[in-house]
Amino acid sequence: MLFEVWAPGAGRVALQWAGDRAGEPPAVLERDPGRAGWWRTEAPARDGDRYAFRLDDGPPLPDPRAVRLPEGPGGPGAVVEHDRFRWRHPWPGRPLPGAVLYELHIGTFTPEGTFRAAAARLRHLADLGITHVSLMPVCPFPGDHGWGYDGIAPWAVHEPYGGPDGLKEFVDAAHGHGLGVVLDVVHNHLGPSGNPLPAYGPYFTETHHTPWGAAVNLDAPGSAEVRGYFLGSALSWLRDFRLDGLRLDAVHALHDDGTPHFLAELSAAVDALAGELGRPLFLVAESDLNDPGTTAPRSEGGHGLHAQWNDDFHHSLHTALTGESQGYYADFARAPLAALAKTLTGGFFHDGTPSAFRGRAHGAPLDLRATPAYRLLAYAQTHDQIGNRALGDRLAAGLSPGLLACAAALVLCSPFTPMLFMGEEWGATTPWQYFTSHTDPELAEAVRAGRRREFAAHDWGGRAEDWPDPQDSATRDRSVLDWAQPAREPHATLLAWHRTLLALRRELPPLTDPDPRHTAVRFDERARWLLLRRGPLRVAVNLARDTAAAVPVDGAGRAGSGLRALAGWPGAGRAGSGLRALAGWPGAVLPGADGVLRLPPESAVVLGP
Repeated sequence: MLFEVWAPGAGRVALQWAGDRAGEPPAVLERDPGRAGWWRTEAPARDGDRYAFRLDDGPPLPDPRAVRLPEGPGGPGAVVEHDRFRWRHPWPGRPLPGAVLYELHIGTFTPEGTFRAAAARLRHLADLGITHVSLMPVCPFPGDHGWGYDGIAPWAVHEPYGGPDGLKEFVDAAHGHGLGVVLDVVHNHLGPSGNPLPAYGPYFTETHHTPWGAAVNLDAPGSAEVRGYFLGSALSWLRDFRLDGLRLDAVHALHDDGTPHFLAELSAAVDALAGELGRPLFLVAESDLNDPGTTAPRSEGGHGLHAQWNDDFHHSLHTALTGESQGYYADFARAPLAALAKTLTGGFFHDGTPSAFRGRAHGAPLDLRATPAYRLLAYAQTHDQIGNRALGDRLAAGLSPGLLACAAALVLCSPFTPMLFMGEEWGATTPWQYFTSHTDPELAEAVRAGRRREFAAHDWGGRAEDWPDPQDSATRDRSVLDWAQPAREPHATLLAWHRTLLALRRELPPLTDPDPRHTAVRFDERARWLLLRRGPLRVAVNLARDTAAAVPVDGAGRAGSGLRALAGWPGAGRAGSGLRALAGWPGAVLPGADGVLRLPPESAVVLGP
């Protein structure tokens, strides 16, 4: 078996066996004459054999490209022979257009916190109408429990979750249910604990800085190999683990002054791999830049990524639902329905407009005629927007079921690719808090103090002593989904509502039509109602707590209009004009003969021909 490693500054490199082979003599690596800085050797090995590298007779270090770290960060790697895994389900892939994503954290989706336990719940997602599971990071990190964004081995899989075979079993099971799988990967930084990369070479540079310290070296000396390291990792997830896409964490923190930009190089490589494998693959960026170039074609100077998260949609919807105005919500809270209308029809709210939160203009206009709307992801909740709150409280902790239903209608009937956060579909009330299990006491205390400073800066309110301790195991335990909730009210009816909306999205082409000419919005900021038009369909919501809304619906109720209620919350009743509801919550009324929909407080309805 070939063992190789990039260590340009080393004078000697040895392969040291560990585990069952710890007593065997090391194997000496030779310089690779064809690749500067690379070392290689052939040695007999089989799947599961443990090993490490020693540079210049130093301590044993894990292989930077190890696929398995059975003893966790800093420990020896283990050989993984990908071809040994037997895939059960042929998989043609599922493309991004028409997708519905479901963000899921393996460690809290079930009490067991493993791939196997999560796989046992996939039928629930398939029945719901989800098309792709979007996994939060699964690379190794210190301890058993954490969010995964402090991983230290971009090629490996967290052992407590089930390791690489566990991930393959999960992906295979998802494909068996018709579900694609997207993985969140972190290229902008690595965790500080157990990270061996600085010992091997210039993986980081002081030329740029990030919130996590020195930047990943994408454009300084030695950067060609570093770029290849992360490109190879990304392609391995898609090829060796049969993933369908990657979510790229915080791409605005990927500092690269080179040409082509790392993201353009990555998207080109992924597109090429999709052609080679004969199935669709896609990249979704998390970006704070509101830059149309993120998803613009490479031929036009863009990065060519296939989609990006749209926090502007979230922020405008969140302020409309909650009235919150602290921190970055301030820009949206002045007129939240106007902000929501702008994002629904234009993609970005900040498109060169002043941002009081940033103290400058932000973003650039997005032409939805050139960038199909499905390239933006829309959501009411994500791991960030819940977990970065001091108490990790979900929308269900403070909103009525009716407002949760309104949020679902706007997300799932938007022109964008919708995404739900795990448990959102039944209005889960379990919090989702920030938790870690760092084994380094100094790092644990630094994280604890840092989170308190962050919470205070966002003015979440409450007393600091009441904020959860990330290192307390109870913080993780509180964040585990309660799978008994979906059988109880109001959760059961909320779950049925989400299923209905997802069925409509699947069955009615106007709800996935990317043409911006077929989307329009009307609203009344003071009365707190909004009407979204998707071609011949109308989605109306009343966010007012105590007041019914009179919503003029074009042509509804008039002779020959042909409009009917497709779904409603509360349930839409029958009318003499032949209108009927396919699903609902008792109490709603349908448009009258005057074409006005009188919508009860905190309710929603979908109308169609």
